[in-house]
Amino acid sequence: MTRERSLSGTIPSMETTHDELKDNTIIIVFGASGDLAKKKTLPALFGLFRQGFLPRDVKIVGYARTKMDKVEFDKRATSYIKTPEGDSEFAGQVESFKNILTYVSGAYDDGAAFDNLNRHLEEIESKYQSKECNRLFYLALPPSVFIDVARNIKEHCYVTKGGVNRIIIEKPFGKDLESARELLSSVKQYWSEDETFRIDHYLGKEMVKNLLVLRFANVAMGAAWDKNSISNVQITFKEPFGTEGRGGYFDEFGMIRDVLQNHLLQVLSILTMERPVSFSAEDIRDEKVKVLRSIPPIERSDTLLGQYVSANGKPGYLDDETVPPNSVCPTFAATTLWIHNPRWEGVPFILKAGKALNEAKVEVRIQFKDVTQGIFKDISRNELVIRIQPSEAVYLKLNAKTPGLYTRAIPTEMDLTYKRRFTDAKIPEAYEALILDALRGDHSNFVRHDELDVAWKIFTPILHWIDGKNGSPPRPVPYPYGSRGPKELDTFIQKYGYKRSVEAYVWPVTNLAAL
Repeated sequence: MTRERSLSGTIPSMETTHDELKDNTIIIVFGASGDLAKKKTLPALFGLFRQGFLPRDVKIVGYARTKMDKVEFDKRATSYIKTPEGDSEFAGQVESFKNILTYVSGAYDDGAAFDNLNRHLEEIESKYQSKECNRLFYLALPPSVFIDVARNIKEHCYVTKGGVNRIIIEKPFGKDLESARELLSSVKQYWSEDETFRIDHYLGKEMVKNLLVLRFANVAMGAAWDKNSISNVQITFKEPFGTEGRGGYFDEFGMIRDVLQNHLLQVLSILTMERPVSFSAEDIRDEKVKVLRSIPPIERSDTLLGQYVSANGKPGYLDDETVPPNSVCPTFAATTLWIHNPRWEGVPFILKAGKALNEAKVEVRIQFKDVTQGIFKDISRNELVIRIQPSEAVYLKLNAKTPGLYTRAIPTEMDLTYKRRFTDAKIPEAYEALILDALRGDHSNFVRHDELDVAWKIFTPILHWIDGKNGSPPRPVPYPYGSRGPKELDTFIQKYGYKRSVEAYVWPVTNLAAL
């Protein structure tokens, strides 16, 4: 296996090699019959398999309560792997992938079932030439069974001699500070921090991982990265669909737990942390924790909550039969966080997320302060936009002279759109990147226990207010399905200093005559 080289022909110092991966490894996927495993985990494992990034002689074992034979499991495991039409090589790789799959059914709270699983694993390992055996346990499961499974794996399926054990746990990591601490302490009884990988798939996204390089490998970026130059920052998550019959699950957690407290807060921490001493996992996570500890709990006055209603032929949230009647669960939330440290004091960080909106988009929008007045009046602000998905891009909105004989400033952009700049590059799926990190033992893009604790401290008071634990819960404002969100949103972000461009801005500008 050769390493991919950078554009300059040299090997980047941050990259790790295939040689660091462990041979004689079994990957056990719990919840293998569920949607997460079927749609994300197993396709990601196939992607790594196809590219040659899994350990040699790897085997993948599915485990779930559902009883099924190998043929049925193979069908489920590959149902979301789309074979390009006429690509016989790809189809052959899918068949080869099936050859490394096996399946065991059993309960999650039954030690005898885990003994049965362990016998299956030992049977596979008996064919390995080396005595060293490594096991990676992936919990594609709801948190209600995390503790039972973590305990039973340790007591019945843990390699005790000459091998490595690692466990990957999916979010949500609790529902508030108290439940998160209970979950953390329970898992810690059986698994060390070094063995535990808490996965937030946003940390595996290409543009989120790129934030470290953009910030710390460019002097031009660092010079303007503070309260003296930046007016406000927005981190936005938009989905164009509603709960689609899964409202019962969503209603239990809500938009803040589902997106803001984990995904968007992770983006915020990387965006605002100080430069780490190195790219080692602990140096990076130390800096993330430091900046999160500087954020006080969110105030109610800094929060806007919404819930979508029927519009454009689409049903409202309360029209979903799985949603409890008269639910006040927010499907849209905007919250403003403040960082009390010398770099960011006074800069509002607005986190916004919603379902049933007008588009699919995740982006960071950093708006800089106004230029000094005098020779320029009513000129657009500079903005740095980092598009996380879809169509990954980084672009800087700036002002330039209109070409021609007139001296007039117009907004334009310096544009790095990935699909145009890196035409042959394959951007990996987030789960591919993170599973590979776990196989390598690299914790850099996983959530540490103290990081999780301080994140819940920021959000728990506002969540208890929304849950009605401190009196009557707030009623979210309605917004139409397919809209930008609540009509109150513009006023909400403007009170934190955000200014829209003084003239209509089209990205990219292609027709000067239209200006």
